[in-house]
Amino acid sequence: MAKQGGLEKAQIINLDTNDAVECMFRPKEYTFSKKNTWQTAMITGKNVPKVEFSGGKAMVLKMELFFDTYETGKDVRKQYTDKIWKLMLINTDNKDKGNKGWPPQCEFRWGQAWSFKAVITNISQKFTLFLPDGTPVRSTMNVDFLQAAEEGVYPGQNPTTLSKPGYKTRRVKQGETLDWIAFEEYGDSNRWRFLAEINKIDDPMRLQPGQVIAIAPID
Repeated sequence: MAKQGGLEKAQIINLDTNDAVECMFRPKEYTFSKKNTWQTAMITGKNVPKVEFSGGKAMVLKMELFFDTYETGKDVRKQYTDKIWKLMLINTDNKDKGNKGWPPQCEFRWGQAWSFKAVITNISQKFTLFLPDGTPVRSTMNVDFLQAAEEGVYPGQNPTTLSKPGYKTRRVKQGETLDWIAFEEYGDSNRWRFLAEINKIDDPMRLQPGQVIAIAPID
């Protein structure tokens, strides 16, 4: 994944095609929201009704994305934003009995820190800079993602692995690799595969400084 200012860029990945859009500018902020549904039942003679939990609704992730192709003169739509719009369109390859298809799921991924599997429910796009021939070269997109999988790891929360009994955590330092951490923690660099598995690390060569990983006891 390409870097900007020494930090990972974010990606939006079409999970049907594995086609990825790399955010050339990292989001300056993002917002998570979630609602739960509660039912109330009146109780005779009581001031407060009985409250029962009915279930949780999907989490919503909202963010603003900025794209600019002025220096290259390329159409910002063809270079970047059309791929995001495709996540709102029906993929007919998904069709089944009685259903002619549905839009793909996607994953918003930012380095190894966290990811969010979702469907996109809303996009608004604004073009703010054009070449003399009308080609748009700068655009802002506001995107709403609706949670589609519970296993995502979200900012402000630790992965479930980190809270398991007997596990300790370690924050990755600049230049550290998974095999080096395995050597320091277990005395055996070959244990890097064990660390990668319990932390669900797909690429052990791309540890990020500040990333927190779980160090599990070895039976």
